[in-house]
Amino acid sequence: PRMAQLGAIASIICAIGGAALFASVHKIEEGHTGVYYRGGALLTTTSNPGFHLMMPFITNFKSVQTTLQTDEVKNVPCGTSGGVMIYFDRIEVVNYLVPSAVYDIVRNFTADYDKALIFNKVHHELNQFCSVHSLQEVYIGLFDQIDENLKLTLQEDLTCMAPGLIIQVLGRRHGRRKRQQTNLRESLEAEKTKLLISAQTQKVVEKEAETERKRAVIEAEKLAQVAEIKFSQKVMEKETEKRISEIEDGAFLAKMKARADAEFYTAERAAEANKLKLTPEYLQLMKFQAIAANSKIYFGSKIPQMFVDSGPSSTKASDTDGKEKRRDPSQGWSYGAGPMLATRWGER
Repeated sequence: PRMAQLGAIASIICAIGGAALFASVHKIEEGHTGVYYRGGALLTTTSNPGFHLMMPFITNFKSVQTTLQTDEVKNVPCGTSGGVMIYFDRIEVVNYLVPSAVYDIVRNFTADYDKALIFNKVHHELNQFCSVHSLQEVYIGLFDQIDENLKLTLQEDLTCMAPGLIIQVLGRRHGRRKRQQTNLRESLEAEKTKLLISAQTQKVVEKEAETERKRAVIEAEKLAQVAEIKFSQKVMEKETEKRISEIEDGAFLAKMKARADAEFYTAERAAEANKLKLTPEYLQLMKFQAIAANSKIYFGSKIPQMFVDSGPSSTKASDTDGKEKRRDPSQGWSYGAGPMLATRWGER
């Protein structure tokens, strides 16, 4: 019996040792960081992925994910400034925790830090946004800005409160309305939305009219510019024709002037030459040449009747008697039968 008791005690001790050993050995998965609690107090020791030992029964651990994870915040209420309650079916927040910041974030916000830092913050920030905007702005005007604004606001708060927690992407699904107010308020909100739609439609119509007016002005300016260019071309053509005509007239006048100047110069030089030639010696020479050209010469005191006009006082020369005589300067007159020349000696 004593041996049986000793065997039972040894078995119990082995079982307790095995249980303690099993409780002390634990595994941390890849992409996680282990944190340890002893008696409810967070220990400063953290562990990387792999197998680790800890004091059994009095120490426990939690594995904190440090890779990308997606937190889904469902059925988020949002009250607009007009009193209409909107529910967003699902908001997805993709985030990751830097391993070096695990201890500080777990110490300040526990291992379930995402509940305080993400889920509750999304509710709060989305309600803050909706409370200052109308239904029309949430559904239409600012619909495409809600995700980005919510992400920036959350990241700013987390940078101050929990450095090391990074929000990568924030996605939002369409919301649905839930009647929480009276039918009158709902109708007023709907009328406000219709009014805003009408105002936007009016702006579109005004913009189209303004665009049409600008198009007409541009077309009129284009036609005016084309007409001005054509008019300028015609003016330039006329000015060119006028210039060509002036050049041609100037060339013709210059040509005529040059011809007139040449003729005047020729006449002037001829007159000067004749003036130089009209000397007594030259005239005497010309006279002798003219006399030498006669074939017959008549001498006498009177010109024969056949060489002068008949008149009452004219008398017939009697001393010529139709005889040919040689020139005698002493007689005073000489007559030529050739070119009918009568010369009085001593006279020119």
